[in-house]
Amino acid sequence: MSLTSSQEQIFGSHLIQSLEESATLGISKKVRELTAAGKDVIGLTLGEPDFDTPVHIRDAAKKALDDGFTHYPPVTGLPELRDAIAAKLKRENGLNYSRNNILVSTGAKQSLYNVVVAMLNPGDEMVVPAPYWVSYEAMTYLAQAKLVAVPTDIASGYKMSPEQLEAAISPRTKLVLLNTPSNPTGSMYSKDELAGLVAVLERYPHIHIIADEIYEHLTYGLEHYSVGRFDSIFERVITVNGFSKGYAMTGWRLGYIAAPQAVCDLAEKLQGQVTSGANAFAMKGAVAALEGGLETTYAMRDAFKTRRDALYQQLKAIDGLEVNLPDGAFYFYPDAKNFFGRRTPQGKRIENIEDLCFHLLDEAGLAVIPGNAFGTETHIRISYAYAQEILDEAASRLADGLRKLT
Repeated sequence: MSLTSSQEQIFGSHLIQSLEESATLGISKKVRELTAAGKDVIGLTLGEPDFDTPVHIRDAAKKALDDGFTHYPPVTGLPELRDAIAAKLKRENGLNYSRNNILVSTGAKQSLYNVVVAMLNPGDEMVVPAPYWVSYEAMTYLAQAKLVAVPTDIASGYKMSPEQLEAAISPRTKLVLLNTPSNPTGSMYSKDELAGLVAVLERYPHIHIIADEIYEHLTYGLEHYSVGRFDSIFERVITVNGFSKGYAMTGWRLGYIAAPQAVCDLAEKLQGQVTSGANAFAMKGAVAALEGGLETTYAMRDAFKTRRDALYQQLKAIDGLEVNLPDGAFYFYPDAKNFFGRRTPQGKRIENIEDLCFHLLDEAGLAVIPGNAFGTETHIRISYAYAQEILDEAASRLADGLRKLT
């Protein structure tokens, strides 16, 4: 049965109809389609480590399967995993939580969604430095709340100042979200920089702080400092983390929050109606990840640093591209505004960042993500979670594609 044009206009939820597709997933899908059609395309679009999950983690999940550990788990997560997370937070982050302060979810994305939807009412506001990860705005929208973006730039290291935070707070502000290290910029807040933001937040006891720390282990010199370590705001901090980035467990879909009991209770109620508990045998693997040390994680981190350093030199050599050296994660976020107004070999004028990205895809066979997906209008996000030879070829294609603009 087909729908008429009038039926198509009103079919389904208006809220979901107007929800934008994730730019990172959408462009990655386009790259796969072009590759399947025989086009030579390099896509630097996904934030996924190009490493296999360590063997000891896989072995733990296999054993759980062999032992028949395949039944419904608790909504909150396996008790032994929640205990292991609490121990990890104490050991690595200096945060004191009990099992009851931990909620395990199907990926850190669900963890974030749980918190945003459980904490915000229609008309409430969440303050986020821009650029920001693509899904923050969508989650706020689904809560029928408002994302208040605080603009940052390459000169500030893409970091929000205390003065900017103060100016962004209103009577409707209920959440402030800090992502350090950051996706898409790779920027990190130092302990002193966080202290400046905390001094502002101390004056607003009604505001909770979401600390998205999914990239905490992928840092290149600057020490990661957890926001929850500041005693004055600890009772209002909701730490979000997971296993995808630091343990190369993207397909395992496991994340968690560590939060005040009242926040966990609300998030658990939501999760119980949506997905229930996370994958049972995957959680056994997560226990092994937390208890198995960080040797493989640090080896992966060192490989990313080598790639970062090499690609930085290649990007800096491209005339007109403004780039800074990220402190963590595995992204560059160069400013490409100097190429606006130029023309392609076919005579098309580059009016905006999407025009530029389509030019690179069509002319150079290179896919990167336009910055408007992250709340800025002149940047591109480049992931270096790829083998060095792929990155070298991609850098060459980027330079060639931009050189063709006149």
